[in-house]
Amino acid sequence: MNSRGLSPDFCPRTQSGLVYAFFMNTSTAAFKSLPVSERIQLVEDIWDSIAEETPEVSLQLSEHERLELQARFDAHQSDPQSSIPWSEVRAALFKGKH
Repeated sequence: MNSRGLSPDFCPRTQSGLVYAFFMNTSTAAFKSLPVSERIQLVEDIWDSIAEETPEVSLQLSEHERLELQARFDAHQSDPQSSIPWSEVRAALFKGKH
């Protein structure tokens, strides 16, 4: 248990193993002090937790969004070598932001 009476297992961890524990009354400065990569990981973790808790909620695409996704998929199918793997995009985004 920590000083707040919480088990260490209660506090989620980032990919680097850092513990983050933010509460609704925590100021903006608390999370802004994290490196950008850690803040992005926090947002991803929050998004994943929402998706896990609300699997019955499906996001509906507008017709315009559906057509745009289809156009992008078709472009990829016609030239797969033009795409960049997410791992490379992510690495470039986080380069030097620790």
